[in-house]
Amino acid sequence: MRKSIGVAVLLASIAFAPLAAEPESKAPKEGKPPIDWTVMHAQVILDSLGFSPGIVDGREGQSLTAALRAFQETRNLPVTGELDRATLGALHAYRERRPLAQVKIENAWLQGPFINPLPKEPEDQAKLPALAYTRPLEKLAEMFHTTPEVLVELNPGGGTIKPGATFRFPNVVTQSRDYQGDWKPEWRQTLSDLNVDARQPKADHVVVDKSEKALKVYDAENRLVAQFSATMGSQHDPLPIGTWKINAVDTNPKFRYNPDLFWDADADDKKALLPAGPNGPVGVVWLDLSKEHYGIHGTPEPQTIGRTQSHGCIRLTNWDAARLALMVKPGTQAVFQE
Repeated sequence: MRKSIGVAVLLASIAFAPLAAEPESKAPKEGKPPIDWTVMHAQVILDSLGFSPGIVDGREGQSLTAALRAFQETRNLPVTGELDRATLGALHAYRERRPLAQVKIENAWLQGPFINPLPKEPEDQAKLPALAYTRPLEKLAEMFHTTPEVLVELNPGGGTIKPGATFRFPNVVTQSRDYQGDWKPEWRQTLSDLNVDARQPKADHVVVDKSEKALKVYDAENRLVAQFSATMGSQHDPLPIGTWKINAVDTNPKFRYNPDLFWDADADDKKALLPAGPNGPVGVVWLDLSKEHYGIHGTPEPQTIGRTQSHGCIRLTNWDAARLALMVKPGTQAVFQE
């Protein structure tokens, strides 16, 4: 049994039908359908292959559809966006990646700071030491590419979140944390906390596709090697169609809030320098673009990716933005298309 560095993982013993079968989960109070284990298994596999389904929650949706279409394209399958027979057959080749892992919580995972509640006004946020997670459950959810609500579903009856406690998580645990490059220790820790695998394909160029609500990564031979669901633009701040470049990668960035750049800013808002943190406006990383004031970045609300609008920038989940940061370099071309 392989173990990730610093993570004790006991893979769940799960039968396949056709991908995976699991005990019944507790349906969430808001009336969503219970977790579909075949869907969750597909999401975990797609996430591990770099075709991000957004949050791993065991439910179908537009992010899963987009991820399936990308996977199907790279495997020369009919591009249906569905878990059809051919796609299930192709995913079955990766069946050793089980949908769930039973993981013992490490003390380091529960280290803060935690700030709850987070103030909403930029002026008040600027006074904080960090725009940190609000509670340990939120940090654990981001570590395993899901939401606090899904973790509650996966662990009915709960239990106390403490070092040594065993919980069930989506099996997105990385196999390598050997992060290459001149990265700061704080960024290496962020990558590890988000279960971002150190082994990532190198991007020759990226394409932001408005119609598909996706950011696609291509290698030097123009092969699709990764894809992430994305939020991009709005009626007030449309996606700037054209060809740009990634100028720089700013990890764990502070954010300079300028109300003049936000159409929905309050009239009495003032400029403010907001501290870094996963709950900051741009999440854990900012990829600066040659288009002034625009970038590709993370988000404090992963469940909204592809479902809301942005102020023109391209927004990914924190774990996807971090993964993309390992793929690109200054000068990487970024094509924005309808």
